[in-house]
Amino acid sequence: MSSESLDSTIAIEPSHRVLVCQHQSCLRNGADATLQAFQALTTPESNSEFKVESSGCLGQCNIGPTVRVLPDETWYAWVKPSDVPKIVQQHLQKGQPVQEKLNPRIHGRFFG
Repeated sequence: MSSESLDSTIAIEPSHRVLVCQHQSCLRNGADATLQAFQALTTPESNSEFKVESSGCLGQCNIGPTVRVLPDETWYAWVKPSDVPKIVQQHLQKGQPVQEKLNPRIHGRFFG
């Protein structure tokens, strides 16, 4: 087997996992559309950068849709489909969390 064919059979683990809550309160706030927005930006090239998964309740009801990024434990609140491109470009591709969408309960930032 040549090294070229071997390279094409090796699966590359993504550097991030993106969990999008699909539980009741998040769904009421549009989490299904948020998940679809992440999935729409998933390409063969992005597979090494991130993997998108639906998740059960992430325990952040009333500030959803909630998105959790692993392994760095970044939590986002009130994520709308229009926020997704910025999260992908700024955080998943460049490593810089989107400050204005950080979950205030977890990251200690309060809005008001």
